This record gives sequence, structure tokens and C-alpha cells, in this order.
Amino acid sequence: MIRRISLEGIVLLYFLSYLPNIILTKLVTSKVHPGLGRPLTGLETLPASLIVSLVLTYAFIWLSGWHRDANAVTVAGTRVPIPTGATFLSGVGTALVLFTVPLSFTFQGVSIPFIQLLMRGDILIIAPLVDLMFGRRVSWWSWAALVMIAVALAFVVQQRGGFGMPPLAILTVILYTVGYFIRLAVMTRVAKSRESASIRKYFVEEKMIALPLSVVALGAVSASGLGAQAGELGWGFLAVWSDPVIWWLAGIGFTLTIISIFAAIILLDPRENSYCVPMERASSLVAGIAAAYLLHWIWALKTPTPAETIGAAILVAAIVLLSLAPRFARKRQALAETP
Repeated sequence: MIRRISLEGIVLLYFLSYLPNIILTKLVTSKVHPGLGRPLTGLETLPASLIVSLVLTYAFIWLSGWHRDANAVTVAGTRVPIPTGATFLSGVGTALVLFTVPLSFTFQGVSIPFIQLLMRGDILIIAPLVDLMFGRRVSWWSWAALVMIAVALAFVVQQRGGFGMPPLAILTVILYTVGYFIRLAVMTRVAKSRESASIRKYFVEEKMIALPLSVVALGAVSASGLGAQAGELGWGFLAVWSDPVIWWLAGIGFTLTIISIFAAIILLDPRENSYCVPMERASSLVAGIAAAYLLHWIWALKTPTPAETIGAAILVAAIVLLSLAPRFARKRQALAETP
């Protein structure tokens, strides 16, 4: 049923699911927690939200029947999905994305639009490189959209006076970029086709690795006992379940599950990465801008700067270009082929 919706429709649903995710994450890490006397950190919110998303994603995979399309082995008469080598590698990349995205919304002094511009800009540079690596044609409108987004990124950074972020924020951007590069390369190599089954197969095999791996990685840091980060993760793994904030984190995990489904459908569309990736990335950035304004109007958090708003407007124009140019091209081609 989802496949009957146009790609632009899926992008809209993606935007609508991303918006509450960002708002919930920013509120939880901005408002003072009654028991701690300070806002929660990103590392305190991550474990529970990822575990909730893991449970919900596995439930979706089973109840939807998508698991039937995955690679599998039979154990004691039961069919058990397992990843291929390629989807296992993609799962590793996705695990990096899973915990860096919510973490990126939590840094004090770093606005949501700014860090999203950095993270999206890196990916939009990678997208055509992956297409070229695999011999895929990159259409002119995809190049044009990439230039528009690059201009928006450069403008916002220049107006801000440079990057100026904490070391953990810089590491987050780097890990996110590496994870997305791995994911895009695998998607392009094994899963971009016009078959709906390929989307279901990829989603199941990737998520069954990515979600538990991201939770295990966080658990390893917590168990290490090294530094303040380990203590924050310890609270996030243990104390959070009896705290009222768990309902907020459950909402983050729920919306994260929906986001991951729509993102897979967008990125696995058979068109070139230089088309699909800007559609998905720009939509998430516009959601970030919209969330920032809602947070300002309703909860009095800091408003986006004029430069960040202009950057978002350029991205909206890029989305319009990516949506309309292919349609006009197909119409021209059809007219040219008409005798």
C-alpha cells in the first residue's frame, strides 16, 4: 500500500513524523528534570528511545509480514531472518546514524537548523559520488539541487562566523557521515530496484543488525565506567524506566520507528541517490526549522537565525526542483516520442 503513494507523498509523511521527534527530543534535553535539577543529556535519553524503537521495529517486521522477504535460515523448523554480508555492513552504518541523529539535537549552544545543515550537507556531497562510483547517471536537476543546498550550507556557516561546536558535536557529524556513506553504498549496490520486495528485504536485514548494535555499543560505553558519559548512559539504561520521563522517550522511540520506515522507502527508490538523498535530507532539515520555530513560539526556546531560515528556504526550492523537473522531463520525452 505504501508503494502506491508517490515519492513526494512519502517525503511529506517523513516530514510529519520527523517534526514531533525533534520537538520531543529538544524539550526533554532543554527543560529541567525535577529529579536531576538539570535537563537530561543526549546520552541519558538515547538508550531508552533506541530500545523502544528496537521493540517497535521488530514488532512491525513481524506483524507486517516483511520478514518473509528477508534472507533466512531454518532453525528447529522455524524460519529465522539473517542478514547477508552487505546488509550486515549497512546495519553497522545505520547504527552510527541511529544514535548520532538524536544526539545531534541535544548540544547546548548548537541550534537544530545549524547542525542539521552540516550533517545534511555532508551527505548531499556524498550522494553523487556514490552514484558515480556505481556508474549511475546523475541528472542535471540533481546537480542543480546539490549546488543550491551547498550554497545554503556555505551561507549559514559564513553568517554564523564558522563552525564553533563542542568536540562531541564534531565527532557526531563525522560518525553520521561515515555511517551514511556505508549505508548509501550498500543500498546502491544491492537494493535499489523497482521491486517492493527489495525494500522489505533490505529494511528487515539492516534493522535487525543496526538497532541491537547501537544499543550494545551504548551499553559497552556505560559498562566501561569511563568518564561522565558512562554515568549518563548508566542512568539512561537503568534509572530511566521508573522515571515519568520514560513516556517522553517512548514517544521519541515511536516516531523514530516511523521515520526509519519512510526513510528506507525514499532512499531505496530506484532513481539516483542524487535525487532521493536531497529529497530525504532536505525534508528532515525543513522539519528541523519548523520544529525550532514551534519550540520558540510555544516553549520560548531560541528562535532560528535569519540565515538559518534563508538556508531552509533554499532547501524548499531544491525540493520543488527535484519534484517538478523529472516530471517535465518525462512529459517532454513522451511528446518527442509521439509520432
